[in-house]
Amino acid sequence: MEAANCSLRVKRPLLDPRFEGYKLSLEPLPCYQLELDAAVAEVKLRDDQYTLEHMHAFGMYNYLHCDAWYQDSVYYIDNLGRIMNLTVMLDTALGKPREVFRLPTDVTAYDNRLCASIHFTSPSWVTLSDGTGRLYVIGTGDRGNSPEKWEIMFNEELGNPFIIIHSISLLKAEEHSVAILLLRIEKEELDLKGSGFYVSLEWVVVTKKKEDSKKYEITKHHVLRGKSVPHYAAIEPNGNGLMIVSYKSFKVISGDQDLEENMDEDRPEKIKVEPLYYWQQSEDDLTVTVRLPESSTKEDIQIQFLPDNINIKLKDIQVLEGKLYSSIDHEGSTWTIKENDSLEISLIKRNEGLMWPELVVGDKQGELIRDPAQCAAIAERLMHLTSDELNPNPDKEKPACNAQELEECDIFFEESSSLCRFDGNTLKTTHVVNLGSNQYLFSVIVDPKEMPCFCLRHDVDALLWQPHCSMQDDMWEHIATFNALGYVQASKRDKKFFACAPNYSYAALCECLRRVFIYRQPTPMSTVLYNRKEGRHVGQVAKQQGTVPCSNLKSKMDMDSYAEICLLGADWKDVTITPQCTADFQRVP
Repeated sequence: MEAANCSLRVKRPLLDPRFEGYKLSLEPLPCYQLELDAAVAEVKLRDDQYTLEHMHAFGMYNYLHCDAWYQDSVYYIDNLGRIMNLTVMLDTALGKPREVFRLPTDVTAYDNRLCASIHFTSPSWVTLSDGTGRLYVIGTGDRGNSPEKWEIMFNEELGNPFIIIHSISLLKAEEHSVAILLLRIEKEELDLKGSGFYVSLEWVVVTKKKEDSKKYEITKHHVLRGKSVPHYAAIEPNGNGLMIVSYKSFKVISGDQDLEENMDEDRPEKIKVEPLYYWQQSEDDLTVTVRLPESSTKEDIQIQFLPDNINIKLKDIQVLEGKLYSSIDHEGSTWTIKENDSLEISLIKRNEGLMWPELVVGDKQGELIRDPAQCAAIAERLMHLTSDELNPNPDKEKPACNAQELEECDIFFEESSSLCRFDGNTLKTTHVVNLGSNQYLFSVIVDPKEMPCFCLRHDVDALLWQPHCSMQDDMWEHIATFNALGYVQASKRDKKFFACAPNYSYAALCECLRRVFIYRQPTPMSTVLYNRKEGRHVGQVAKQQGTVPCSNLKSKMDMDSYAEICLLGADWKDVTITPQCTADFQRVP
């Protein structure tokens, strides 16, 4: 089975074509100061980690971890190997950090290590990587109650260092499993293309068997490899699939396969499958040609024409059956056996002039043969849209569009990304969405029981999508829109972290150095404003807020909203937040 080509369906009611822009607000943001007794365990990139993929995966890493199951809890790992928890008490202050777990080994003794990473799998389970290549599965009990008691249920050395990017907990027939998605960047010495590094995604399943009440062991270990760090990767809640958004595609690798053969995307297929049929079309009709076995007679052929369907059988073997792309004149359609042992079928189009992109909907067994004369005629009709010159006649009434009309922030340096779903059993790609110019922006957990959402740029807006693995026909739901944010964020060249509130009330953008920008959804105004240009009243306004605290600020928090703004923390050694607000921003168009 080939992967189904899908598309993302935008909900028009969630778009606001009359959105005017964000208004700069000088309302102060409450800020608080908290001293830490030990610095955060920051791991900087080594000299041999010089590629853009290393920077994407490890250099832009967020050392603050929000527990999506308990939204007032934030965790970090300090340089003493302790996992520290602090509570965000809205409108009051930050809770004092407390130790909930300590790594069994001194990770600072390892030269080849990455930052420690943690993922909150469920309300009572956590997965942890110490950055040296060891994986921990930890039972925490109910983290909503204090004190927390974290107990290691599984730990094993898995080779080179990795980070954890997602995990889920599964309970089927009294058998408990934890599925974890790991990411590594490794060197392939035989790869002479590019930097020689490749990205490895490893889908590991740790299971406790029913007959053994304590011991967990690895029951599945799948490896996918690609040439770029995925923008988004997550396991479906039921464990039946994996979704990846990436610039370059990932392929499943088994132990017996040659890496170079799988990674070379330019290599042609070893075995070319002969099409089951060939077809060509004009504006009035279609001609389908099927190769027949020798000595075939007309008694062996059964063909049924219907206005919207076709059914072809050869000696009771189904050759082609399904819904046609468009309607035909079934009474005027005919078939004949040619001298070269081929079956030729003529179909008369009901909608003359309509060019069909496919013969039978969803069928990939045929090959379209294009008429050279027809291609030349189409090219001639489109000639006026193209030119060898950038703008051959700028003085005419409608000058040609050229790249100079684009703004700098609208130019994407990457080619288009794709969203792929892999089946959990066969590991084959089942769904593919070509994202085209829909630039990936960020991911966020709205509901911890569901997969993380991802946000894409659609024209000037930023649209939030929620994957639903149970809905095979419509797997991605458009759930929220951040007006004009796709355009606004493009001008922020120093952006490092991007997130939004779980209730979509605001989006927040943190720059590499000191500034945080908060873009709130439109809200009703207490006073009436008047738009002079359009001659109408304005009932609601979207606010832009921001803060530039003192120079040693490294983490920011908006105490009026959810604690997820804590996740914008960057490289910091202590949290210093002051009650200070400034208007040092650029106004948003």
